[in-house]
Amino acid sequence: MQHFPPAVPAPSSRNLWFTRNIPANPNLNPTQAMLAKYKIEYAIPFHRHEQPHHFLTDDPVACEEFLAELLERGYKIKEVLHQAVALPKAEFDKLVKTAAGILAGNHICKSLGIDRAEAHHRFGVAS
Repeated sequence: MQHFPPAVPAPSSRNLWFTRNIPANPNLNPTQAMLAKYKIEYAIPFHRHEQPHHFLTDDPVACEEFLAELLERGYKIKEVLHQAVALPKAEFDKLVKTAAGILAGNHICKSLGIDRAEAHHRFGVAS
């Protein structure tokens, strides 16, 4: 005697109605989106033009680390926004300077084979 798997009933329009019309969460308002605290707008050079991109984060440390990556790769940093407002020049320069310190610290640690604490102690770079 052969055993066959049970037949799966074809979906009816009544069953599909329940899957398509799932009620939305009343606590969520789709018109109000949360803004990321930091938005970095940058461009990647590609032949004769630049490809625009952006990076969103709520963490200021992640923002500085991403800026260090952009500096290392030579990508053009267009603008940094904090809560949808462009940073003043002094704060933008401070972020870039911190990112450059992170990048310098990474290169010193890698080249000399030392840890971040020793690089900070010996050279005063960001740890």
